[in-house]
Amino acid sequence: QPEGGVFCTTWQPNKSRDIFRGRWSSMAAVVLTHWGRGLFQTVGNGAVGLLSTKFLRGARQKSSVQYISRPDLPKLAYRRVKGKSPGVVFLPGYGSSMSGEKAEALQDFCKSLGHSYLRFDYTGHGASEGVFSEGTIGTWKKDVLFMLDEVAEGPQILVGSGMGGWLMLLAAIARPEKTKALVGISTAADHFVTAFKSLPLEARKEFEDKGMWTIPTKSNDEGIYTVSMDFLKEAENHCILQSPIPVTCPVRLIHGLKDEDVPWHISMQVAERVLSGDVDIILRRHGQHRMAEKDDIKLMVYTIDDLIDKLTTMV
Repeated sequence: QPEGGVFCTTWQPNKSRDIFRGRWSSMAAVVLTHWGRGLFQTVGNGAVGLLSTKFLRGARQKSSVQYISRPDLPKLAYRRVKGKSPGVVFLPGYGSSMSGEKAEALQDFCKSLGHSYLRFDYTGHGASEGVFSEGTIGTWKKDVLFMLDEVAEGPQILVGSGMGGWLMLLAAIARPEKTKALVGISTAADHFVTAFKSLPLEARKEFEDKGMWTIPTKSNDEGIYTVSMDFLKEAENHCILQSPIPVTCPVRLIHGLKDEDVPWHISMQVAERVLSGDVDIILRRHGQHRMAEKDDIKLMVYTIDDLIDKLTTMV
C-alpha cells in the first residue's frame, strides 16, 4: 500500500501492468506514489495539465434538465450531453441525485473528450416524479433499463455510486449488449439485505415489529436512512452475490477503507463473483462512502479515461 493512500489489487494474473493502462500506463507508478500530494503536479504531460484546469477550477457548464414520460409511470428527469461512443452513464446512490459532485465532474470530463454523457434521477429522487418511500430496487432497476433503452445511444460505460453500483451490475446482466464497461464507486451490491441479516436476532425482531429499519449514516443531512421491511423483502429478489455474476465486460471497483456505510469487502466480493477476466479493485485508505473529495474524483476520472482508451483501442 503506497504512502499516498491507494491500495490496488488487480484480478488479472496475466497482466504485468498496474491499474492504469493505455496512455496512462507510463505514469501509473507516479500517480500511485504521489496521490496524496496531488496527481497532476507530478507529471509533465499536456493531457494531464488539461484535466487539472478543467476539474479543479470549479466552473461548470450545466446541461439543461429534460423530462421523459413513460406510460403509467412517473416522469424521469435527466441531463444529456451528446458525443462519441462509448458514452458514460452515471447512476447515483440511494437518496442521491444527478446533481452531485461526481456527476458534475463526469459531465465536464466527457465534454472535454467529446464523449456522450447521461445522468438522471431515479423515481422519487431529485427532480424526477414519484414518491421516494414507495421506491424499490426493482423500481429503480426499471428506471435504469428504461434510460438505457430509450435515451442512451450506443455502447455505454456505466458508473454506479453506492446503490447505483448495485443497479449498475443488474443493468449489465440485463443489457450486456449495451454495457461495455463498469465502474463501481463504494458499490453496495446486496447491501441492505446483507446488513439487515447481520443484525442480532433481537434487533431484527424489533425492526420487523415496527415495520421499519433506521440506519445511521453520515451521507445525508438527516443522519439516518429509513428502510421498510417491504423494501427489504423486495430487494431480496435482486441479490447477486450468492452466485457467479454473469458480467464479462471490464470492471473497475473503487472503494474507501473508511466507508462507514458500505464495507469495502463488498467490492471484493463483487470482484470474486463477476465472470469477467478484466477486473481491478482500487482501495482508498482514507476514502469515505461518498468518495467526493477532489482526489477521489480525480481517481474516478482517470479510471474512466483509461477504460475509454482501452475500449476505443480494442475497436
